[in-house]
Amino acid sequence: MIDTPAPVRAVPAAGRSGRARTRRVSLGVALLLGGLVVVAILAAIDVTQGTADVGPGALWKAVTGNADRTDASVVVASRLPRMVAGLLVGVALGVAGAAMQAVTRNVLASPDTLAVNAGAYLALGLGSVSGIGFGVLAQSGLAFLGGLGAAAVVLALSGLGSGTVRLVLAGSALALGLGAVTNALVLLFPQETQGMYAWSQGGIAQNGFGGLVPMLPFLAVGVAGFVFVSRRVDALALGDDTARGLGVPVHGTRVVAIVLAVVLSAAAVTVAGPIGFVGLSAPALVRPLARRFPTLHRSWAAFPVAGLVGAGIVLASDVLLRAVVHGDAATAVPTGVVTSVVGAVFLVVMALRTRDSGQSGQLEGASVPGRWTVPVVIGSLVVVLVGVVIASVLLGDAKLLLGDVTNWLTGRANQAIAFILDTRVPRVSAALLAGAALALAGTVVQAVTRNPLADPGVLGVSSGAGLGAVVVVTAVPVVGTWTTAGGAFLGAAVAAAVVFGLAARGGFRQDRLVLVGIGVSSGLTAMISLVIVLTDPFNATKALTWLSGSTYGRTWADCLPVAVVLVVSLAVVVARRRELDLVSLDEDTPRLLGVRLSRTRFGFLAVSVLLTATAIAAVGTIGFVGLVAPHAARALVGRKHAAVVPVAVLLGAVLVCVGDVVGRTVIAPAQLGAGILTAVIGTPYFIWLLVRTPR
Repeated sequence: MIDTPAPVRAVPAAGRSGRARTRRVSLGVALLLGGLVVVAILAAIDVTQGTADVGPGALWKAVTGNADRTDASVVVASRLPRMVAGLLVGVALGVAGAAMQAVTRNVLASPDTLAVNAGAYLALGLGSVSGIGFGVLAQSGLAFLGGLGAAAVVLALSGLGSGTVRLVLAGSALALGLGAVTNALVLLFPQETQGMYAWSQGGIAQNGFGGLVPMLPFLAVGVAGFVFVSRRVDALALGDDTARGLGVPVHGTRVVAIVLAVVLSAAAVTVAGPIGFVGLSAPALVRPLARRFPTLHRSWAAFPVAGLVGAGIVLASDVLLRAVVHGDAATAVPTGVVTSVVGAVFLVVMALRTRDSGQSGQLEGASVPGRWTVPVVIGSLVVVLVGVVIASVLLGDAKLLLGDVTNWLTGRANQAIAFILDTRVPRVSAALLAGAALALAGTVVQAVTRNPLADPGVLGVSSGAGLGAVVVVTAVPVVGTWTTAGGAFLGAAVAAAVVFGLAARGGFRQDRLVLVGIGVSSGLTAMISLVIVLTDPFNATKALTWLSGSTYGRTWADCLPVAVVLVVSLAVVVARRRELDLVSLDEDTPRLLGVRLSRTRFGFLAVSVLLTATAIAAVGTIGFVGLVAPHAARALVGRKHAAVVPVAVLLGAVLVCVGDVVGRTVIAPAQLGAGILTAVIGTPYFIWLLVRTPR
């Protein structure tokens, strides 16, 4: 007798889908519990770390109320508040970043790239210098308004779904401009803004729970709000038209989600300052998990997990920091420095994996100029430059006359006027030379990369030079001009090698080059902050003044390196102007005409690095000159570098010199660095370029 198999009973589709849904929910719960365990372990380790020796036993006694007074005060007043702050800030930034990326459909959206942190920082800085005493809740309100305003500007400029590069460029440019204004406030009002620079790097150290308790309602409202709108956010992922077909108010959902994200970000900034890149990194770590845990494709699950990952990032960074840096230095170093470095690496990796737009960049310029256009433009700029130089020499905290300058030149000036001009003329010369060098460097970089939005600042070269110079300035007691220039060149060379080496894969495409440059620049900026925070207050003030792009105290010895490099570089670029024209066209034309593209490109980039390094060594970090001057030159005289180079050099010299004289005269006897003024001028111009660039 043959056994026949029992008939297979059909399982209703509803039953199968129900079991599948149950399995997905179970996997999601298991993932959440696993994350909670990891975060709990990190929190326990974080509480045991510190300058005082408080072990697990003493910690348990302090929590249960059985410890002696010293251990209890250390744990309750410092350790536990610090750990709780790390948890709350990480959750807030993780959820905010995940929400921003969901509603903008942009994997690089975060409180950093939308300039939310920079806007909140500026708002709190304005509140500090106003002289009005703001409580914790009022500070949170200020931070919210500043962050919301910055996010609105960035989203208006970049649009939604218009590409990652546009959003990051808009956010980075606005953050740089807002940061320049805030740095000006720090330098002008040192008493009112005391400690703001260290706070601006993001630190979770707390003195009791007084600053944390008022933030709990904001965090609760933000997280609960996202749970409430999670279904609508999921509908947005299907596309605007589909979401509208499902009855979802697309515009209203985006506005509500952005406002809630800014509420969370503002609360985090109020508690701990701007903790960099947590909102970018946490969702990036959650996305790969969604392939194994499909539940994470749903916002109601993805947002809490992103918050949990954010808390893990902040606590892990704090644990790593205090494991590597011991003693009082661990307390001085902000946790945000570590998260910024980690986030910068994330940004670079994501830039290398991001699909490029397929455009290699185009250098726009005016139509073919007329016969007299170039001479007239150059002549006019020379006249303007002479006028700016005369104004720079005559104006300052002490006003002079042309007769005083004539007497000084002939050696007949009195001692007071001679002293003023002996210090002022080298400053003016340093500004002129640095502006010309940065403009020439930007011209070369834009031509070689065929990218109209590239300049040494955006591409990380300026940050590399700044880090090298800051290390020299703070480490060497009596630093010489050539030593500073050497440190700046070394830092710029390393940064350029990393950025251009990574971006070269694929032919210097716009998206990859800009994103890698911004990522490297962010990491190097965090390292600069680390050096400044760890050094003594005198060196910190000196480094901050230098970073603002100040010509204060510059001598003829400071001008010599940049003058030598500028003259040699100008000679090289003018002699090779035909090759520069060919390289700026495309990949094929130079090769067909016998130009060794790789070698030529490397040579021009080396020239730009050398120019940037010596300029920054002479006057500090000055942004946007390498972007504005070449672009304006091409708009005036076309794309031929025989005309672009002299016009850009003159424009760069005028721009920095104007920034220097305005910084010295508007609020005299107080002064602002030329770099702050050029950032304030360059940010609107950069934004205007983005508006004109097709989406």
